[in-house]
Amino acid sequence: MFPSTSQQFLEFKNIKDGAVILKNNSLRGILLVSSINFELKSEEEQKAIIYQFQSFLNSLDFSCQILVQSRKLNITGYFDQLKQLEEKQENELLKLQTAEYRKFIQDLIQKQEIMKKDFFIIVPFTLSEAAGLTGGLLKKTFGQDLSFNEEGFKRCRDQLWQRMEFVAVGLRRCGLTAVPLTTPEIIELFWSLYHPKDSERGYYPEIIPGLIE
Repeated sequence: MFPSTSQQFLEFKNIKDGAVILKNNSLRGILLVSSINFELKSEEEQKAIIYQFQSFLNSLDFSCQILVQSRKLNITGYFDQLKQLEEKQENELLKLQTAEYRKFIQDLIQKQEIMKKDFFIIVPFTLSEAAGLTGGLLKKTFGQDLSFNEEGFKRCRDQLWQRMEFVAVGLRRCGLTAVPLTTPEIIELFWSLYHPKDSERGYYPEIIPGLIE
């Protein structure tokens, strides 16, 4: 009996052309969404944003998932830049001030964690929704077992992208920017979900060519 691998417990089987292919052959696209400081808006602006978001939700004829990822902000690179700036500084006073500033930031980080929040919207698409195909026509297009051929995948991916563009336009009316994640970015996101400590330290494994499409 072979030992279980982590892949057996994942709900997806492949990531291709920026789309996640689940084990049931449905697709998922992921949008990275910007944020706004709602509290700093005036009352009229807040009402307008709420109204636009309600209109956006009411316009959807498919379900979406909202994911909020919170993790410690990694500023190792920033510390390295300050250290280099300190070493190159010829003015002794500026060199001392740079060292004191670096120490102040380090003390601040040790006393209080600085968190980073990322916002995502996951957009779904299933084989049965592909151009309204049903029954025998669906099997003729995608195969008897409803698995993807290249033409079927491209057709589903195009319709998934139309949905994602619709979502992005709706969010734009709320003052938000939504950008689709590429294949490497999706892999990085999934890896960080399963390895939060390593991702907080800024470590990500190198993506081996040929393992992604």
